[in-house]
Amino acid sequence: MSQTVELVKENIGVYTNPEHKLWIAPAAPSIDEIKSGSALAPGEVVVEIKSTGICGSDVHFWHAGCIGPMIVEDDHILGHESAGQVVAVHPSVTHLKPGDRVAVEPNIPCHACRPCLTGHYNGCESVLFRSTPPVPGLLRRYITHPAVWCHKLPQGLSYEDGALLEPLSVALAAIDRANVRLGDVAVICGAGPIGLITLLCARAAGAEPIVITDIDQGRLDFARELVGGNLRTLLVERGQTEAQVAEGMRAALGGLEPDVALECTGVESSIGAAIGAVRFGGTVFVVGVGKNEMRFPFMRLSTREIDLRFQYRYANTWPKAIRLVDSGVLAAVRKLVTHRFDLADAVKAFETSADPKSGAIKVQITNL
Repeated sequence: MSQTVELVKENIGVYTNPEHKLWIAPAAPSIDEIKSGSALAPGEVVVEIKSTGICGSDVHFWHAGCIGPMIVEDDHILGHESAGQVVAVHPSVTHLKPGDRVAVEPNIPCHACRPCLTGHYNGCESVLFRSTPPVPGLLRRYITHPAVWCHKLPQGLSYEDGALLEPLSVALAAIDRANVRLGDVAVICGAGPIGLITLLCARAAGAEPIVITDIDQGRLDFARELVGGNLRTLLVERGQTEAQVAEGMRAALGGLEPDVALECTGVESSIGAAIGAVRFGGTVFVVGVGKNEMRFPFMRLSTREIDLRFQYRYANTWPKAIRLVDSGVLAAVRKLVTHRFDLADAVKAFETSADPKSGAIKVQITNL
């Protein structure tokens, strides 16, 4: 093992538990384990995490204690949107060295099951995904991770940029699997971080016109500022029926029926409205995560031959995401970071991220 960075700070992490508490405490690996080399297995590196974004799933694990079958059953470290500096490497690792700046792809697939062997490692039957219980997350000062899932950052990308590659990967997977094409009429449901990044990707892919929906006018205003040009928006009023929202979508598009709806909320009524809006043969692609069981307008799907499709994370997106941000094609993704906190203030960072009145879009925790 080689090492060029002197480690003087103890490792700490951001935890939650089944009682929905949130706190900072010592975490593994310890400084002694890193210095001795005992923290590293073949193929691994130690990364000093410099920036981590707070995802809605992190807040959900804290507040609800679960997402579907993924349940917080013990003290659990959060975080999966991270970038940092390599500080130690196992001798078997040759493509990274101490001092390299990397974005951490937070999955560890088995490389042996059918999804892995066919290139769809997001469906790995034995995947270890950072921050999904019981696998501890990346919101620590130091982490060990397989080097193959640590992507070197070019000079033009900051640690903050590197942490944004994870939510960008979600959107890139959606654009690819929904087959968004030049000139497609598109609806994006939800102007949260994923919806906003999906908006940037859909515009870059050439979709036109696009309407984005939300229940918060402030987020719709932010969406307009984000794209820096004319954008159609739809404020969804509480109490509106799915049919009314669907009609509002078409009206916002000048009477056009969408070719594709990218549903980024996971809310049942929003999915139903999207189904009601798209054209015959259109696609409703669900990116958001929702409750275990939902009701859909089956006959609308059937008689209109609408494809209802879903997404689980991403695969093979990190190199593409790096190129798109570094080249400037998706440089606007940087505008999503509205709040920054030091690691010592992580609890306040989570409180800000969870508070709709804070105006936060993407909150990042830094350790610089």
